[in-house]
Amino acid sequence: MVATTPFPTARPRTTDRLVRLVEDVREVVGRGLPPDLTAFLVGERLAPHLGAADLLLDEHREGDPRRYRQHLLHAEADGGFSIVALVWLPGQSTSVHDHVSWCVTGVHQGEEHERRYRLLPASGPDGRARLVAGEDVVNPCGSVSGFAPPGDIHRVWNGGSGKAVSLHVYGADVSRLGTSVRRVYDLPADR
Repeated sequence: MVATTPFPTARPRTTDRLVRLVEDVREVVGRGLPPDLTAFLVGERLAPHLGAADLLLDEHREGDPRRYRQHLLHAEADGGFSIVALVWLPGQSTSVHDHVSWCVTGVHQGEEHERRYRLLPASGPDGRARLVAGEDVVNPCGSVSGFAPPGDIHRVWNGGSGKAVSLHVYGADVSRLGTSVRRVYDLPADR
């Protein structure tokens, strides 16, 4: 299930460390580099903050027993990027999806499991496109990954026994869009 809960319109509360992260991301995004290079450099800026006790407020770590929860941490005024904390209780997952922009994820607490896919064009007797599962990855606390469309199809879940918290930096304003998801895939998937 893709969480599409609207974000609150009030300015989110923040921490000094998060303010520094926003400034670092702003500097990288302001360079106007290609999406894949931007994602790589943003990942370098995000990594040193992961796991730090002073990065998030307690309210940014609150989960929801019905589905993973999004907490908007920052949305740049010009729409150039946004930062979201995702909180995953054990067993919660996304659908298979891709994104509207480049994205960098960093695991702040716990671990995230991820299955990546490739989309194969329509062929064969049924004339339908299909997904091919690539690798399954377990991203522990402190790990960072970045990607840019196309080729960013995946499913993410908390396969651990405790809460997982990850930070996601998107090259779009998800407070206006409501989500970072461009498309949800309901196609046959091969292993």
